[in-house]
Amino acid sequence: MEAGIVASPATGGYRLYPERTVLNSIHAAFANWGPTMDRRAFLQTALAASALALSARHARADSTGSSTTPSTLTAVGASGKPVTLTASDIKDFRASLRGKLLLAQDEGYDQARRIWNGVFDRNPALIARCADSSDVVQAVSFARSHALLIAVKAGGHSISGQSTCEGGLMIDLSLMKGIRVDPKRRSAEAQAGVLLGELDEKNQGFGLATTLGTASDTGIAGLTLGGGMGRLMRKLGLSCDNLRSVDIVTVSGKVLHASAQENSELFWGVRGGGGNFGVVTSFEYQLHPLAHPVLAGGRVYPLSQARTVFGALLDVAERAPDELYVSGGVLTVPPGGPVPPGRYAGLEAVYCGQPSDGERLLAPWKKLGKPLLDTIAAKSYVDAQKGPAGASPPPLPPGLGVYIKSGFMSSVSGKLIDEILHAFDDAPEWLGGIGFGAVDGAVARVKPGDTAYWNRDAKYDLIMDGEWSDHSQDKNNTAVLRDLWKRFEPYTKGYYINTEPSAEEQRLRSTYGDNYSRLVQLKNQYDPTNLLRLNANIKPTARG
Repeated sequence: MEAGIVASPATGGYRLYPERTVLNSIHAAFANWGPTMDRRAFLQTALAASALALSARHARADSTGSSTTPSTLTAVGASGKPVTLTASDIKDFRASLRGKLLLAQDEGYDQARRIWNGVFDRNPALIARCADSSDVVQAVSFARSHALLIAVKAGGHSISGQSTCEGGLMIDLSLMKGIRVDPKRRSAEAQAGVLLGELDEKNQGFGLATTLGTASDTGIAGLTLGGGMGRLMRKLGLSCDNLRSVDIVTVSGKVLHASAQENSELFWGVRGGGGNFGVVTSFEYQLHPLAHPVLAGGRVYPLSQARTVFGALLDVAERAPDELYVSGGVLTVPPGGPVPPGRYAGLEAVYCGQPSDGERLLAPWKKLGKPLLDTIAAKSYVDAQKGPAGASPPPLPPGLGVYIKSGFMSSVSGKLIDEILHAFDDAPEWLGGIGFGAVDGAVARVKPGDTAYWNRDAKYDLIMDGEWSDHSQDKNNTAVLRDLWKRFEPYTKGYYINTEPSAEEQRLRSTYGDNYSRLVQLKNQYDPTNLLRLNANIKPTARG
């Protein structure tokens, strides 16, 4: 799917380009695009239309509604040093885009710069709101030629904050929302700005699904590039295991298609290697039948039962078939939740087989007695993806301060459970929770070297999160959680790169294991100067 031909909110559809030749080329591309059309034939038609649009947009360079261009603009370079951009630089860049280039004084800038995690309140010097892949090419080329710091924003969930930057260029893909499901091939192509809830809903319209994450407002791009853990992973594997191909803009400005057959080494790297090798603009996923309701939801118990809740979780997890995903822990429910504010123990389960079979598998949990809240029931997969609705706090609104640490584990000991309970007793009230979920299953049946994602032998993922609204406490609260995590670090090996920045290179090396040196070689090939460094960064051996 060539993003540049999809009508987009970024441009108000085709109205920006009234030239009939442009419209005719675009409509011809869509009219002929179907399962039987050769991909390259479509791309050639689409790119021809983009070329015509490019000439039109140059003629309309000052018609974007942006405010007056400053005579100079000081930005931050990739090295951290200031870079001076001239008015001519900015005007040429703006004219090259089908989407919009926003500066701090422009309407829409303040909204565009924000990401979900309110800890990272940063102000890019420029925001390129890309409408298509050709815009991404222009943005990457501009950043390369001026050696600018780059942040890539797709869904904008960005727990780690690396989708934004202070003083650099934000390449914003959030308006690239095209989705195309092919039920005959059981595949879906989705642009980088799509959220997992949007793709889940489209897929379920055909009775199909693939592994995506556990928060519906998460973007598919960062999720998939980091591996993509989700409620179907024990049955279907990770998001990256279900990836058929990607379209990616490299630092050199090339648009490449990567799959098992084409640019296969690059395809290996994007399946778990994060955003290190280019800007992925579209993803093609393998889909699987899932038309029936699933058994899903959560149960909440008094905190005094936490130890037995952990035991019940492990009892089911150790014997669970691939169809069953379970997680649980201790958690804080804020005001407005499904139970009174306070601290509780909770469990979540999702069984993607027949609900009646799932109920039998969860029978051991009846020994815990009647829960304070029970939302486990047969429901649509789309509803299941909205969360356990009680086993953890309701979905968090954007803008809160959030900090998360995670780590993979091969087993769960009684000593670790003691450590979790003691830490929770002493923790501040804004600590959201500490718990773990089962991994294993289909994830473990992929060899560690088959994709960049290394941690195939992990049986559990331990996670700790905190949320707060007072941003004057951002640094303090982050430091508190980092210190608290030191109690759990010895029980883990490696971590899920989508949950936190890679501040410690040794921890990142541990996460990628024997794949690390291969990833460095790939980085040397596609980004030797480390222009794309705001990610779980694989540092090239020779960088500028």
